[in-house]
Amino acid sequence: MSTGSAPLVSFYAGQTPDDRGRMLGEMHGWTNERLEQTHDYIQWLFPLRERSAFNVDAPVLDDGAIAEFRGRAELRGNLRASFVRMVEFYGFKVQSPRPLRLARATAFAERAKVWLNWGNHNHLRITRILKSLTELGLEDEARAFLAALEELHANLTALQQPQISPETMRFWRDAVRN
Repeated sequence: MSTGSAPLVSFYAGQTPDDRGRMLGEMHGWTNERLEQTHDYIQWLFPLRERSAFNVDAPVLDDGAIAEFRGRAELRGNLRASFVRMVEFYGFKVQSPRPLRLARATAFAERAKVWLNWGNHNHLRITRILKSLTELGLEDEARAFLAALEELHANLTALQQPQISPETMRFWRDAVRN
């Protein structure tokens, strides 16, 4: 493990808190309101190779961290728990584990009010989630989330209510394909 990846891997192993003293399991238990109102946790839950402009103290992925996640089932399991929590935040649920498929949860309409509108900051969060999942070995989860988002986008476009821009859809597709 490289020095730069140590805090992130330790955080995802449940051994140490993030830079604000919060543990991974604690974040998984946050209410939807707290997830929406707090803006400095997503970079820890879904790290990228690029430094965040919104949380410059969050760790960035390096080859060492990526190898750790891809090689350690417990890290991927904890990342999967982060994924499940965030898709619930957006109003989805795991419909089928194999093949992995998401569906709209009962609370979808209520949850959509928080994020499903043109240019919402959660669209950037979703891009981060998709890129991080793909980079860290949870490609199936990234593809399932993208499929649910594409279906939603197609349905809204057919209704002439495109709350997700074509540009955002391109970012999401690129995040999973790269």
